[in-house]
Amino acid sequence: MGSVMDYVMMELRLLRQTLGLSQEEFGRSIGYSASHVSSVETGGRSLTPDYAVALDRAYDPAFREGEDGRFGRMLRELSEFDPHWLREWIEYEQQAKLLRWYEPAFVPGLLQTEAYARAMFTTDILPPADVDQRVKSRLARQAILTREAAVPLVAVLDVMVLRRQVVGQPGVMAEQVAHLVKMAELPHVQILVVPEEAGIYPGLQGGFILATLGDGSMVTHLDHQVRAQVVNGADDLATLQRTWEAVRGEALPRRQSLDLIKKAAQTWT
Repeated sequence: MGSVMDYVMMELRLLRQTLGLSQEEFGRSIGYSASHVSSVETGGRSLTPDYAVALDRAYDPAFREGEDGRFGRMLRELSEFDPHWLREWIEYEQQAKLLRWYEPAFVPGLLQTEAYARAMFTTDILPPADVDQRVKSRLARQAILTREAAVPLVAVLDVMVLRRQVVGQPGVMAEQVAHLVKMAELPHVQILVVPEEAGIYPGLQGGFILATLGDGSMVTHLDHQVRAQVVNGADDLATLQRTWEAVRGEALPRRQSLDLIKKAAQTWT
C-alpha cells in the first residue's frame, strides 16, 4: 500500500498528463517553472499551500477563494506526515545559498544513508508505511547536495555521532560513516568534527541549522523533543550565530576532521 505522499504525487502527474501538458506548459498555467513542477511531482519539493491554491484556482471547477479545493484538501491529509513547519523548512533548504548544520547527537538528515534514516524513524515506533514515507521524504531532500546548482553545506558534528551504534545493526554505522567520508570529499560539502578533547562546549544542548538565503537573510531550524520550528527572529538568529561560531571554533579543521572520520570508519568495519 502506497503512502499519502505517493498518492498525491501520482495525482499531480495524472492531472498534468490528462491535460496533455508538458511540465513547462503546466507550470506556466499555474505560475511556476518547469523545474519546480518536476520537483513537486517527484517529491524533491514539498506541496505548499501556495502551490495547492494555484492548482485549485486553475483546475478545480468548484474552487472558491478562501476555501480548500481538491489539492488543498490533499495538503491537509499530507500534513499528518509532513507538518507545516517541515514543508516550510524544505522550501528554505531548496532556496538556500548556504546551509550550516550543527548536530551533537545524530548524523544530519542530509547526510544520512537510507538504512541509518530508517533506523532512526523505527525507534519512534511508527507504522511501517509511515516509516517508509518519512525515509523517502528525507532521502528526496538530499537532492539539493547533488543537483547541478548544489547547495553548499558546512556540517559540524560532535565526535560521539561517529561512535554511537545502531543496536543490533552493526553494518548500518559502517555504511553510514563510509558515506560521510564520500560526502566530505565533495568540494561544496564540509564536515567538521568536534573532538573529545573539547570536553563540554557551547551547543551541546541541541542541534540547529542556519540557512542563508539568496537575499542575504537567514532562517534557522530548531528541533526539540516535542516539535521542531522555523525561527527568523533577529535576537534568536544572533544567539544561534554566536553559538555556531563557538561550535565551529571547537571543531577540527576540514582535513583533520576527514582523517578522524576515516579512522572512525575503520572501527566499524
